Amino acid sequence: QDTDEIYMRLDDEQTERQLLASRLNMLFRDRRAHAYTRQLMETEAKMSREAWVRATYASDLVHGEVMSLRTTVLGQMSEIKERQTVILELLRIDHRRSTEISELRTALQGQVTALQGPVTALHDH
Repeated sequence: QDTDEIYMRLDDEQTERQLLASRLNMLFRDRRAHAYTRQLMETEAKMSREAWVRATYASDLVHGEVMSLRTTVLGQMSEIKERQTVILELLRIDHRRSTEISELRTALQGQVTALQGPVTALHDH
């Protein structure tokens, strides 16, 4: 009975050794696949970091361009307002001169009419 037990234990240990050996063989076989997977993951991580840097750079570049355009637009809006003010002043001056010219024309026509009476009288004599 002791002998049977010893044989059983030996069989169990041999079975366990065979299992460990097969696991070890499997790990050695999978070593290349794991190395390739690790390499892929490292490459992907590197590419992700590079993409992040490029995206950040592009974002900063676009932000700078937007701010520059905003400054340009604000400057142009200010210039437009100044020109509108000048145009309004010129329109007021033009209206005032038009009114003055109209008044002068009316006065001149009145004087011409007043002078035509004596001139007509002189021609009639």
